[in-house]
Amino acid sequence: MIVDGSSPLPLNRRRLTNIDSMEAASAKAKLAAAKEKFGREIHVFETEGPSPIQNEVPSTEESDDVYEFTAEDYHRVMATKKEDNYLKTRKIREAEEAARRSRVTKAVIRVRFPDNHTLEVTFHPSETIQCLYDLIMRVISRPDLPFYLYTTPPKKQIKDMTQDIFSTGFIPGAIVYFSYDLPKGADATAANSAAFLLDEVMSLKGLEVIAGAEQAEAVQSAPEPGVGASTVPFPIAQTSKRKNLGGQNGLKCESSLLLQFHISP
Repeated sequence: MIVDGSSPLPLNRRRLTNIDSMEAASAKAKLAAAKEKFGREIHVFETEGPSPIQNEVPSTEESDDVYEFTAEDYHRVMATKKEDNYLKTRKIREAEEAARRSRVTKAVIRVRFPDNHTLEVTFHPSETIQCLYDLIMRVISRPDLPFYLYTTPPKKQIKDMTQDIFSTGFIPGAIVYFSYDLPKGADATAANSAAFLLDEVMSLKGLEVIAGAEQAEAVQSAPEPGVGASTVPFPIAQTSKRKNLGGQNGLKCESSLLLQFHISP
């Protein structure tokens, strides 16, 4: 699994306070319509990327040397594999993998674009990488241009379209990066200066926050316990005393405590 340390940019606090039920219902309706059209849940948000310049062209991307797989990385990976496979037969490994597959029901894939916009999509682990490529073809503004997806570090282009998401290691979620596969020049500059996603898809940006704001406000407005009400039930304190009692003496002490509790005024 690829870990992403970034998070969606928060909406303005004043904006959240002005969200009414109709606006939340509208956001939910748009998200539901997108799910029906594309066949899966889709979210769009903007993240703070490491690049100071927005819409960077591929010529300014970091070189592959930055993601070089060192000897130290190799030995660390091999040591982990040897430890995992130690004294395990093939049938045991297959049974363990089948058990892991049965426990995972979805995979959340985030596709990061050069303009720091992220497309979040939910897949089933048994779906192939080709399903991811097919979806991207439907949501980008220039599907006529060649593109590729890659992971990092180390920088590795995703080429096997027949491999399923579980086998690729994209569970329970992963970050992949989008790039046009164009030679350096005017065409690449123009492609990376325009919007990467369709306007229809970009309109989904931040809707999940609006849709969930109404529910969050309902939780925050829930009444608090009254003053003087006991927030810690009595049996908890009694249980802690029981844990400190041991053996037969503990049983006798426990009976004595219960007797005193029933007869105390």
